Amino acid sequence: MTAWQRKRGRAAPWFLLPACALLAVFVVWPLLRAGWWSFTNADLLSPERAEFAGADNYAGLAGDARFQRAFGNTLLFALLVVPVQTVLAFFLALWVNRPEPAWRWLRGVFFVPVVVSMPVLAVLWTLLYQPEQGGETGLLNAALGVFGVPPQAWLRDPALALPAIAFMSVWQGAGLQMMVFLAGLQNVPKELLEAARIDGASGWQRVRHVIVPSMRNTIIFVVTVTTILAFRIFVQPYLMTRGGPGNSTLSLIQSVYETTFVSQDLGRACAAALVFLALVGGLTWLQRRLAREERE
Repeated sequence: MTAWQRKRGRAAPWFLLPACALLAVFVVWPLLRAGWWSFTNADLLSPERAEFAGADNYAGLAGDARFQRAFGNTLLFALLVVPVQTVLAFFLALWVNRPEPAWRWLRGVFFVPVVVSMPVLAVLWTLLYQPEQGGETGLLNAALGVFGVPPQAWLRDPALALPAIAFMSVWQGAGLQMMVFLAGLQNVPKELLEAARIDGASGWQRVRHVIVPSMRNTIIFVVTVTTILAFRIFVQPYLMTRGGPGNSTLSLIQSVYETTFVSQDLGRACAAALVFLALVGGLTWLQRRLAREERE
């Protein structure tokens, strides 16, 4: 090792120090505090009076039917959204991946819902889903009425509310994943596509045997990010249904929010938040593990 390299090695910790300090203050310390409070009976308004309560908060969550419903709803929402949104975004990217300038406006159209505020979209879709009331019907029910389908209470029926919110979320988020897939498509070797075309491969065969293998890392990234975003669902059900009807759209984040700021039970809320963190972290690790095994 040269003297110049030894000098750079001694200076490296000083360059890492600001990032490590920020990480410690804004990530590590809050996590340690939340971990401690999760084992206490801490109250939101007086956390300094917290007393050690062992694993009571975690045991309480295991027997809490409302928390279990929130857990199941969030899991079902992710199962509905992640595969549909990923596949839809992938084929949208294939469709608009054309060199002609006229196609750029279509990319912008699909991306517009991503940049619009979610509360605004929640109000808009609540109006679209409106059932027949006082002689007025939402646009969706009016469109279905053309085909003879009777009006549905999309957000008031426990069986329809969560799928309706999932549909709205797929529509809102597909544009972001589409843009990521578009970036990935630019790295697909054109020589391979041209060779496959000369060999007589159909469009579907080129997608299956050339494009998908070439975009494996992009697909893994999109699935991972979409999964994390799906588990963070809060705004849509909170504004459109308040978690109802009958807790059918209650999410884990809303459950943590209400436990913290409505019930002011900080200890139990921290326990729920750490369970949520472990769930998302575990799923992300599992996805990356399976993807790495496939690559090997």
